[in-house]
Amino acid sequence: MTIVSKVEQAPSPAEGERDLTDGFHLVIDALKLNGVKTIYGVPGIPITDFGRMAQAEGIRVLSFRHEQNAGYAASIAGFLTQKPGICLTVSAPGFLNGLTALAHATTNCFPMILISGSSEREIVDLQQGDYEEMDQLAIAKPLCKAAFRILHAQDIGIGLARAIRAAVSGRPGGVYLDLPAKLFGQVMDAETGRKSLVKVIDPAPAQIPSQESIRRALDVLKGAKRPLIILGKGAAYAQADDAIQRLVDKSGVPFLPMSMAKGLIPDTHPQCAGAARSTVLKDSDVVMLIGARLNWLLSHGKGKTWGDATKKFIQIDIEPKEMDSNVEIAAPVVGDIGSCVSALLAGMEAGWAAAPAEWTAAVAKKRDENVAKMAPRLMNNNSPMDYHGALGVLRTIIAERPDAILVNEGANTLDLARGVIDMHQPRKRLDVGTWGVMGIGMGYAIAAAVETGKPVLAVEGDSAFGFSGMEVETICRYNLPVCVVIFNNNGIYRGTDVNAAGRDPATTVFVKDSRYDKMMEAFGGVGVHVTTPDELKRAVAKAMDSRQPTLINAAIDPAAGSESGRIGNLNPQSVLKKK
Repeated sequence: MTIVSKVEQAPSPAEGERDLTDGFHLVIDALKLNGVKTIYGVPGIPITDFGRMAQAEGIRVLSFRHEQNAGYAASIAGFLTQKPGICLTVSAPGFLNGLTALAHATTNCFPMILISGSSEREIVDLQQGDYEEMDQLAIAKPLCKAAFRILHAQDIGIGLARAIRAAVSGRPGGVYLDLPAKLFGQVMDAETGRKSLVKVIDPAPAQIPSQESIRRALDVLKGAKRPLIILGKGAAYAQADDAIQRLVDKSGVPFLPMSMAKGLIPDTHPQCAGAARSTVLKDSDVVMLIGARLNWLLSHGKGKTWGDATKKFIQIDIEPKEMDSNVEIAAPVVGDIGSCVSALLAGMEAGWAAAPAEWTAAVAKKRDENVAKMAPRLMNNNSPMDYHGALGVLRTIIAERPDAILVNEGANTLDLARGVIDMHQPRKRLDVGTWGVMGIGMGYAIAAAVETGKPVLAVEGDSAFGFSGMEVETICRYNLPVCVVIFNNNGIYRGTDVNAAGRDPATTVFVKDSRYDKMMEAFGGVGVHVTTPDELKRAVAKAMDSRQPTLINAAIDPAAGSESGRIGNLNPQSVLKKK
């Protein structure tokens, strides 16, 4: 424990003979005791000194240019490590900037703790106009899994312990921890402070499914003629990779990975149905969901996407309330994914029959047809590039470097890359998640590089990059092995829209032929401008091998792209006709 032997206030003789500590050091010691090695944040009043002290005590503190990006970094750190990522912000505006990432973490089930300094309670409660006065706890509560405020130094240990346990237990999520400025300066006896700290034991205990639920699920699966397994990012988070692969192999069932579950089992596996997505969703009769939710990303389990036939669903999830959220679940299995999959494997007798050959052959045939149809589009060397030619070479880059981490966001850039770029290892594809938010790119890329030490390829739409682009300075400052590729087609969706009503550009159009690569050069990194797939491949390969901070401005045909990528149907259409 770090000890403060003297305090600014004149101690009594008895106090002067004791070792003392304060709120600053107790928070740092509590974090260290619980294995926290990295903090993502933005310094400022009232937490500037806290960041300095944490750094001096051996915690890595990465300072960002905007709190939202620091929060996204903390959220994906939680996904990658199964430990809560820590984001540290100042009060009021800084807290609000971090709040989007906190809500994003909760929605996506990423363990994260947002720690913010705040104004003093007695002034906030009387609304007396303190510096950055705001009731932050009340604002945070609806947007996270749990929220706590610590008022007394002796409660720091238990407060942080509660935050850690809340973030990772059950269905993981975001937690808010409010630390008023006065807390940091509170002084107490060092030995008493040490004893007040709590090391969290077994924060995410296994939740064993009932044997009845396992038997029911296996009975439903056994009766299927056209079964399908869907792997969600919850399956990737669980890190039960070997057990899930054994389940897929033993069952013989085609599997469909959601975007952040790609690579949990290699996309090149013969049972992968990613290239036959429409067919398997529509024609399957039994669907087993492993760590996937029947939300909008799966059309809520309803409608044309799923065909007319009555389907039976098996759902494996740690949250009981997730069952029957959109459609009836015939076989709910409640528990942690590792325990559930292990129990299913144990229940499959030695003579378990693989999925019907007629069905698996039909899926394989459709997959191979679609792959063959797409192949020529991925091999073009057009200038200006289209999305497929550019993604075709990035697909090769990832195949040659399967341990690299791919970060991906945008509209067309996201939707097309999801289908084109095969992933070969688990937790190597990180993208926008459940909300489909823009802006996660640079925060994710920084945390992925820091937490794993692996090279990162961030493939960004030019619009998506704009939300976090200033963090390229952060990438350069910490000399991280991140290669950013911007698909630059001069606008949102495409750069050819025209405003027929006035002189202003259309709302979706950016400055023509912008040179984003110059931004990276300005901060000491490598900037490259490319116009063909061949140039792109050479530039990315060099960047990944050199591990130098690099930004590649990839000029894409401005006319390439479509409204909202593949989700244009979610954009309301006007029913009024122009007169």
